[in-house]
Amino acid sequence: MEASPNPQAGPVPAELAATVAALQPRARTELAELVAFRSVADEAQFPRSECEAAANWVADALRAEGFQDVALLDTPDGTQSVYGYLPGPDGAPTVLLYAHYDVQPPLDEAAWISPPFELTERDGRWYGRGAADCKGGVILHLTALRALKEHGGVPVNVKIIVEGSEEQGTGGLERYATAHPELLAADSIVIGDAGNFRVGLPTATATLRGMTLVRVQVDTLEGNLHSGQFGGAAPDALAALIRILDSLRAEDGSTTVAGLEAEAAATWEGMQYPEEDFRKDAKVLDGVELTGSGTVADRLWARPAVTVLGIDCPPVVGATPSVHAGARALISLRVPPGTDAVTATKLLTEHLKAAAPWGARVAVEQVGQGQAFRADTGSPAYTAMADAMRVAYPGQEMQISGMGGSIPLCNTLTALYPEAEILLIGLSEPEAQIHAVNESVSPEELERLSLAEALFLGNYAAGKRER
Repeated sequence: MEASPNPQAGPVPAELAATVAALQPRARTELAELVAFRSVADEAQFPRSECEAAANWVADALRAEGFQDVALLDTPDGTQSVYGYLPGPDGAPTVLLYAHYDVQPPLDEAAWISPPFELTERDGRWYGRGAADCKGGVILHLTALRALKEHGGVPVNVKIIVEGSEEQGTGGLERYATAHPELLAADSIVIGDAGNFRVGLPTATATLRGMTLVRVQVDTLEGNLHSGQFGGAAPDALAALIRILDSLRAEDGSTTVAGLEAEAAATWEGMQYPEEDFRKDAKVLDGVELTGSGTVADRLWARPAVTVLGIDCPPVVGATPSVHAGARALISLRVPPGTDAVTATKLLTEHLKAAAPWGARVAVEQVGQGQAFRADTGSPAYTAMADAMRVAYPGQEMQISGMGGSIPLCNTLTALYPEAEILLIGLSEPEAQIHAVNESVSPEELERLSLAEALFLGNYAAGKRER
């Protein structure tokens, strides 16, 4: 991938768009290869070799595109992130491109219409775990760079980092970056792990909620007891856990963690999310009410939200008539910008212990944590991206929205490089159903966002020269 011999002259947008379109068959083939790796960064569920194979695939792809210093970085959480550097013209700014190759577990594989690790085209979308979140982001970056290569070269220096444990929230890359602060230094950072507000509506994400992930263990007895002989007086750990979990929500479903009352009343001032659109996007069943109060945007982007991710207890099939001695649950708490995730973890832990009935013993273990993030939407990089989106999505202006998810690396990068401009784009629009069964990506979004990123790199380089 050679630098442009004439970096002052960028490609003609129509010609660049044609090149991106011609690259789509290759994008689909490579996304299928990448989706095939069962790269869940949890050895209790999938072999470590699956993540290693995905990391090596990314490294090989970078080398094939002329990246230098390609390396598999062994991060402190035991996973690998992939790094590469592509030099641009002399004096050009440096842009860091981010994605991650690890994915969420497939959940109930029988609930998938097509196999989760086999990219399958259906109804104009490509289905597979990680297709949108975030293996599609890897392909997005590669496609944008390849298109520029065919039109004179990439006009900026490019660093790319592809993380291996983003979904686990174990902070490996954050700690590695902090220990090697020069590695990811850049003028602008494009995080390819967000998504448009909906298909066809170009969107940059301005805020991310922070998160804490805890495992709570409840114990009441030395061992299970016969429910007929002891039930009614013996304290049931599963029942105690249910009471504790119920205390995390008010009658209307609002999150009620003691100490987060002010955050629970916050409002979102930007782009709104009509309730009827949200019900459709979330596939809420007829007659079922939404939880919480305030606007949908308040609930998604400005307020804390607790979710019980899993409970360890006997399944219905095979259950015995027993009073349970112990039970545990995995709990996620998302917090808005302005709320410290460390403080939120402390408050959640205190709340869980205080809510325990009958003197039940409660132990809380922190599993993951990440701070919330707020971008500077007035930066030159946002202007350059808005101009690019206007071309890639004719007739549409770039929108600014929040995102309820968390990308802990963003705050690490902000702390390390306070002058860097950070943008969040990506393929995880509502129809993608990320983290759920039947995750998919829109090939049209992949094409348009690849074009937008290519145009952005040209716009950003030109803007830097002018400044």
